[in-house]
Amino acid sequence: MAHLSAPPVRAEVSRPLPDPARLRDLSEPELGRLACELRSFLIEHVCATGGHLGPNLGVVEVTLALHRVFESPRDSLIFDTGHQAYVHKLLTGRAGQFGSLRQAGGLSGYPSRAESAHDLVENSHASTALSYADGLAKARQLSGEQERAVVAVIGDGALTGGMAWEALNNLGAARDRPVIVVLNDNGRSYEPTRGALAHHLHTLKSGTGATACRNLFTDLGFTYFGPVDGHSIGDLEGVLRRARNLNRPVLVHAVTVKGKGYAPAEDDEADCLHAVGTVDPATGRPSAPGRPSWTSVFGRALAELAAERPDLVAITAAMLRPTGLHPMQQRFPERVFDVGIAEQHAVTSAAGLAMGGLHPVVAIYATFLNRAFDQMLMDVALHQLPVTFVLDRAGITGPDGPSHHGMWDLSLLAMVPGLRVAAPRDAARVEELLGEAVAHDQGPTAVRIPKATASRDITALARMDGIDILHRSPHRPLHVLLIGAGPLAGAALDAAALLEEQGIGVTVADPRWVLPVNPALTALAARHDLAVSIEDGVLTGGIGWALAQACKTQAVSTPVVPLGLPRSFIAHGPRTDLLTQAGLHAAEIIRSVQAALALRPSPTHTSSAAQGAVR
Repeated sequence: MAHLSAPPVRAEVSRPLPDPARLRDLSEPELGRLACELRSFLIEHVCATGGHLGPNLGVVEVTLALHRVFESPRDSLIFDTGHQAYVHKLLTGRAGQFGSLRQAGGLSGYPSRAESAHDLVENSHASTALSYADGLAKARQLSGEQERAVVAVIGDGALTGGMAWEALNNLGAARDRPVIVVLNDNGRSYEPTRGALAHHLHTLKSGTGATACRNLFTDLGFTYFGPVDGHSIGDLEGVLRRARNLNRPVLVHAVTVKGKGYAPAEDDEADCLHAVGTVDPATGRPSAPGRPSWTSVFGRALAELAAERPDLVAITAAMLRPTGLHPMQQRFPERVFDVGIAEQHAVTSAAGLAMGGLHPVVAIYATFLNRAFDQMLMDVALHQLPVTFVLDRAGITGPDGPSHHGMWDLSLLAMVPGLRVAAPRDAARVEELLGEAVAHDQGPTAVRIPKATASRDITALARMDGIDILHRSPHRPLHVLLIGAGPLAGAALDAAALLEEQGIGVTVADPRWVLPVNPALTALAARHDLAVSIEDGVLTGGIGWALAQACKTQAVSTPVVPLGLPRSFIAHGPRTDLLTQAGLHAAEIIRSVQAALALRPSPTHTSSAAQGAVR
């Protein structure tokens, strides 16, 4: 299929998309035209809304073949990670909604059970599809419904995850329980897939018939079909029909090209335009460069520290560029390790590196650290090892939705003995706190940064026992202490200015190191009538809860009002809008302060004492 250097002027599907059942009536030429139209449609719409472009361009023919051979939703199609399910959405009646992709109230960027009966699994964490398929196949066997096929689509990148191999171990041993695994092998996750598995798949793609007859998958109990041209609908259909008829575990090895048919994606060395924002469809690039992101600020800072510290090493779980490690990898390639989509292994490998006298920096999305909590707790913290975790996409991420919001980390990290957690408020503090984190050699540290443009620097009035005082009301009693964690320091300052107009004295403090609670913060709270914490993590077990407990332990009577995210799965939408809906903006902070002060008895702190406390 020829490259599309740019989509047609109107890249609309030229006729109503057939439902999955009617796909079976299309001729080979009609299917070819439909595949081209689907690609053009994806290019136009995803470039306009943002989303996962490269992965979906690569699975057009695979998805068409799946829907021609299997009868969704009676047969179950499970997409690992789910970011490659856009074509599936188009073929199941959602083309007319694609202008709302990843917008508030619109289509999810992943499968969504609320959207369609054709969507079964909406968790977008990698390497899980085979385990879902294992359990579903067992349920079908027990209920006598084995004629309903179970198909799991998983990429070669996701197959590097340990959970996938735990599932393969179970699936291959059940010779009487049919599951069809479609391995979508495009040789990449973001960057090229690395490791022994990648070498084995390369051997299968370039080897002789002997390797296809016996290989890793056949030894695990699977019938292996492949390698198959993942862009030939006819070849794919033939193999999938044979796989279904066998009624046993089968692996279909489909070889695809990420970004297929769109030159800007195929030629993109970084990640084949894996995920894009709003971009020019002619080039696949943003029309104008934006301000630096938190991730890019971290990446540059780490590379500079690595130049000064030969003991610094870095680990990524298949996300070198998205987590900011590319600058360090360019300068010190031998000190950056990509372990594949293997977060648990990444953390325990970091423990080993620390035991060997190095200081590892594990750069990982905050939501993916959930997967390695046990390793952080038992393999790193128990041994008091100097490992630094940099948690990207902490807090609300925005358009990627519930499974990508990094909102659970503070509640989890608060439980880890000896772990110190920093939350920078601006770009300058990223550099400062990262330096402090890697200088700490008495145990683990974590630095959390959001998915957004880095905040402009906020200069502190003073630093008091490690706490930055960002604002204090002159010549007024200190009625309220506002504690802005990380990037929410800006919202705290906005609220302080408006509260002062109402005659309320306010101090705004940035703890910098938010967990465990700095005793100086408890002492500062004691000198105010009210303390309000503002954080972009789940309220339960977060910074505010920890401060309230610390105040109780120290017999500090100042009430603590924690403001944060609800303990619920938050839908996708613009990051700023979701923070506003959660009450993490100036107007809601003011309402919370007013409500709390109305319940307080008359102030017990004198003006002079309060002002003296922060000088």
